[in-house]
Amino acid sequence: MSATTLLVGCGRVGIRVGELLHARGRAVDGDGEVDGGSEIAGLRRDPSTLPLAFTPITADLSEPLPSALPAVDAMVITLTPSVAASYREPLQHLAAALPAAPRRTVFVSSTRVLEGYDSSRPLTESDPARPRSERAHVLLDGEQAARELFGASILRPAGIYGPGRDHLIRAVLEGRPVEHGRHTNRIHEVDLARAVVTLLGTPDPPELLHAVDGVPSTLGEVVTHIARRLGKPAPPRKEPDTGVGTVLDGTALLDLLGSLEVPDFRAGYDEMIDGSPPPRADAP
Repeated sequence: MSATTLLVGCGRVGIRVGELLHARGRAVDGDGEVDGGSEIAGLRRDPSTLPLAFTPITADLSEPLPSALPAVDAMVITLTPSVAASYREPLQHLAAALPAAPRRTVFVSSTRVLEGYDSSRPLTESDPARPRSERAHVLLDGEQAARELFGASILRPAGIYGPGRDHLIRAVLEGRPVEHGRHTNRIHEVDLARAVVTLLGTPDPPELLHAVDGVPSTLGEVVTHIARRLGKPAPPRKEPDTGVGTVLDGTALLDLLGSLEVPDFRAGYDEMIDGSPPPRADAP
């Protein structure tokens, strides 16, 4: 028995999700994992650089698709429109091209939709969204569209980092000013992919999940640790440094996954600085 998972957008996160599914040698059918084979389809404007194990689908969701998409059992949506764009119209085009809604869909959003809160207390999934920026409003509307069209589970990652996502390391090396007091939350790319795969396969997934590790911190703590490991001075403080930002509770993610492969920013950035390979996709 086999099943097909469609990765819509299929950038860095989507590719890691697909590789994890492929490495496990099983697919997801919306009711759980299916042993014995899987097909991973990657949909994006230019799928020429997708892994060979993926079935490429060329499509531009900014316009109605000229032909129907194949039936799929599960779907992961990781679209990243510009600030002025909308998720709703691309998702409507996607729904119109599918013969039926998949039995399980995960829509990857962002904790940016909580930007209207301060850092006075940790936020959980029970706290309603409080967007301020245009980008946050676009994300929140995308979440609602994904629920309406596909019954999607919403996954909101915080600051994603990992191999190739090294802007803070570069900031330290270049001595760029940083808001030391800003409160931040992070998730390593490998644990984000694990969260997506688990949401696809668990029998009763949460409707909303924050993808954050268990160690919220200030940006100053992060860059100071990176600087110490690199043998460099900590970057100067950017002014004004208002100390804004949010603190997110990662309990629900930990309950779902059992443990994180990269439990905090120290472990993650140490791995990047040491040049160690990322955690294997087929790790338990």
